[in-house]
Amino acid sequence: MTHQSQPAFALLNISWQTARLLTLGHKQLGRSDQKAPNMAKCEACGPGYKTPLDAMKGPREKIVYLPCIYRNTGIEKPDYLATVDVDPKSPHYCQVIHRLPMPNLRDELHHSGWNTCSSSFGDVTKKRNRLILPSLISSRIYVVDVGTDMRAPRIHKMIEPVDVFWKCNLANPHTTHCLGNGEIMISSMGDPSGNGKGGFILLDGETFEVKGNWEKGNSIPALGYDFWYQPRHNVLMSTEWGIPKVLANGLNPADLKTGSYGRYINVWDWTTHAHTDSIDLGEDSIPLEIRFLHNPDAAEGYVGCALSSAIHRFYKAGNGNWVAEKVVQVPSKKVDCWLFPEMPGLITDILISLDDKFLYFSNWLHGDIRQYDISNTRKPRLVGQVFLGGKIIKGGPVIVVEDPELNSQPEPFVIKGKRVQGGPQMIQLSLDGKRLYVSTSLYSGWDKQFYPDLIREGSVMLQIDVDTVKGGLTVNKNFLVDFGKEPDGPVLAHEIRYPGGDCSSDIWV
Repeated sequence: MTHQSQPAFALLNISWQTARLLTLGHKQLGRSDQKAPNMAKCEACGPGYKTPLDAMKGPREKIVYLPCIYRNTGIEKPDYLATVDVDPKSPHYCQVIHRLPMPNLRDELHHSGWNTCSSSFGDVTKKRNRLILPSLISSRIYVVDVGTDMRAPRIHKMIEPVDVFWKCNLANPHTTHCLGNGEIMISSMGDPSGNGKGGFILLDGETFEVKGNWEKGNSIPALGYDFWYQPRHNVLMSTEWGIPKVLANGLNPADLKTGSYGRYINVWDWTTHAHTDSIDLGEDSIPLEIRFLHNPDAAEGYVGCALSSAIHRFYKAGNGNWVAEKVVQVPSKKVDCWLFPEMPGLITDILISLDDKFLYFSNWLHGDIRQYDISNTRKPRLVGQVFLGGKIIKGGPVIVVEDPELNSQPEPFVIKGKRVQGGPQMIQLSLDGKRLYVSTSLYSGWDKQFYPDLIREGSVMLQIDVDTVKGGLTVNKNFLVDFGKEPDGPVLAHEIRYPGGDCSSDIWV
């Protein structure tokens, strides 16, 4: 099917640049021919690490990758993958050293994943050398070569939306995970018409061709978003955000009572690929990021619910069924001059340290990041908290009239002379657990609605120093990546990935 004859799918994108950009990127500071490291340091091992605790002994991160989004900013430029130098010994510390533009406009690059990872540790034929980069709005999927030169990635392959539409009847790809059998799986949020549909796209791990759907049977959840799998307990868990065409341009309060937003953890049989159960977390709770404990024997984990601002622990009960219990509740604040009379924290990302000792999450609206000791998984204990902006800052348009947690509204967050717009959103933890990286953009349509100054000034990346003994979070005042100063104008930087894998991309089987 030619581009001109493709159906007018609701969220299909428009081609922009020529095909030559498939292999070329803007060559920036710090370009080298350095190869991706063999993170395993083992002649008879595949990619990644044998265990989560082995991963904690891995080398310190020196560069990170972030998708940067121009959709909804008013700047007609393609999204790009930024490579950022995070090595304190480097002359380019805290700088974007390379930008790889995509060949299309308005993709909305979102969450990335790997062609292979620690789930394939025993396979010596595998290399972690391709970053899979789905586009949430266009449904296009980019395969990025980070193995030839990890400091200057290049596009290896582009999967057009029509391939996903026709072969899977799915759209709006979100989370990527590599599988132990060599395949790559990507969760979807919808169908080609913009309706909700929680299925999964399978890619061949060598050719990156779309193979079809992972899910089997007639029971398909109405909504999709994130997922995590645990083969030792024969289970995959997926979550739900909302109907793509409903949430595409912002949050309308009228949609919250129409079933347009998620409320379930969906339980799948890992062997048969059948949807077997749904765990109800409450109306419009909007469960987003889901994480099992890293120990592959563990039969429990956590999910962060955005709108209800709750953390639920899910676990396998004695009868073999999967159930959930609320273990953390961030109280809403009564406010004036806002969309609702009460403002939730809006938990948008969660992480678990590789030793399963700490849980971290971000409250995008309240503006804080929290660290919990989960030695007792049923009773997380708050041990660290830091405010990095948010909607409730002192002197802002929102007035807090009742707050069960704070005595006063937090001060605006300023670092290196830059007043940070937005709130903490995506988070990524260093392998040793000592550094937490933070970015401030959620999704361009919601950024534009909730933080218009973020659109005008661009997002930032920050670093939080972590006390891994007693708990505690401290802002590194010397670290700032200001995406408001990009060459083509302010941009929205999102998820953070390390070349050697991290605690939200690696699954041990």
